[in-house]
Amino acid sequence: MINIILCEDNIKDRKTTIKIVKEFCKKRKVDYKIHLHEDYNDNFYKSIKKPMEFKIYLLDIETPSRSGIDVAREIRKNDVDSIIIFLTAHEELGNIVLKDDLMFLSFINKFDNFEKRLPLSLNKALKLLKRKQVIKVFDKNISYIIDIDSILYIMKDSFERKTVIKTDYSEIKVSKSLIEIRNMLDDRFIQTHRACYINDDRKTKIDLKNKIITFDNGVTIDLISDKYKKGVV
Repeated sequence: MINIILCEDNIKDRKTTIKIVKEFCKKRKVDYKIHLHEDYNDNFYKSIKKPMEFKIYLLDIETPSRSGIDVAREIRKNDVDSIIIFLTAHEELGNIVLKDDLMFLSFINKFDNFEKRLPLSLNKALKLLKRKQVIKVFDKNISYIIDIDSILYIMKDSFERKTVIKTDYSEIKVSKSLIEIRNMLDDRFIQTHRACYINDDRKTKIDLKNKIITFDNGVTIDLISDKYKKGVV
């Protein structure tokens, strides 16, 4: 999932930005979520600290409480992977942004062809995200872009007849077969059961007696069969 974290204090600009983002994601058929903030307050900083996959920040340069430039500095202290796009009504602040090593993608004037420039920047952002080690699963007109490192396991849900992709952030159910998804992955994924493959790099504990696998984030799964247990240890 693409997480769009938008901070914009102006109501009109906020509505315009949301409209552009929604139209862009619908056109690209991308699975997304907008995290909306009106100021750089406690709730916004919770979004910074909260583990999410594929963050794209849309930061208003000037809000009542803080500058988006200062906020970007805070983001970059612990996060160099997320994408930052600055939105502003103050073109003159561009020189200040350029002087900082903020690794931002775009600096967009909200009064200069905004409805064309923002989708172009979002398209660049998607291309950058896809350069990471990801799989792209297209299912029911939605494109799921999933960071391979975040996947704990994939399993077949026989009841719903779907394949479940369990990540650090979510549980995605798709209509593709287990083998189809497995073939998108690399050799770190090993089979533990006829209906399950796990990310071997993420497992921390194997309890063969109770047939429980524990991953590095505390999540557990009990899909180990006698046929495949030798390859798990």
